[in-house]
Amino acid sequence: MSVHIENDIVTVIENGEEKSFGIGTAEGFRVLSALWLRSGWDTKYPWSFTWLGRPIIQLPDDMIRIQEVVFQVQPDVILEAGIAHGGSLVFYASLCKAMGKGRVLGVDVEIRPHNRKAIEEHFLFPYITMVEGSSIAPEIVAEVSSHVKPGERTIVMLDSCHQKAHVLAELEAYAPLVSPGSYIVAMDGIMGQVVGAPRTNPDWTWNNPAEAAAEFLATHPEFELVEPAFPFNEGLVTERVTYWPNCFLRRRQD
Repeated sequence: MSVHIENDIVTVIENGEEKSFGIGTAEGFRVLSALWLRSGWDTKYPWSFTWLGRPIIQLPDDMIRIQEVVFQVQPDVILEAGIAHGGSLVFYASLCKAMGKGRVLGVDVEIRPHNRKAIEEHFLFPYITMVEGSSIAPEIVAEVSSHVKPGERTIVMLDSCHQKAHVLAELEAYAPLVSPGSYIVAMDGIMGQVVGAPRTNPDWTWNNPAEAAAEFLATHPEFELVEPAFPFNEGLVTERVTYWPNCFLRRRQD
């Protein structure tokens, strides 16, 4: 894709086709956002944020949007596969505290001692339970599931190993915990859009969470790919600026 900007006009050439948009249009915003996302990947921009003292390593747009979804779902349990520095666990815990309900359950193949110590010493740790082990190992799936009580409203975030096979296994393992009307979220499908950039692999064109989500949906009619609506919008943009495209799998209510 080739992009040229002049006099508030964005001209893009893609697959031999040239199109021009004003920068104040939704189409212009979409093109510029795609460039911004790619530049942010190359410069590791999401690696520069914390939430209440813990590194979060997420695009701020994604965290604001997932907050909207969590508030709409009102879960009793927020399950996240992938802990890293614990910033996301703390983020979800802060939402639970603000909403006056809910708790956070995190699972990771390795919780490094300095990260565990920092999370356990955090003032929001009373809202957090951590399980160490592979998120797809049967005994770990059983242990994680044992922390969810019958009838509890649950939302699931998948942010551990992003290889297609692993994400697909996580979807199979944790989808049964998802409540009707709630979601399981396959994060970081942007991998398929940044092939050729630093820290990428050629097989990411297919070996990514979005592809796992699509394959899962093909055999699980009880779920549907649903883009959550913006609960408030007085602007022209109606699409998320995101590292998580095609990620929201909602359990049908019928």
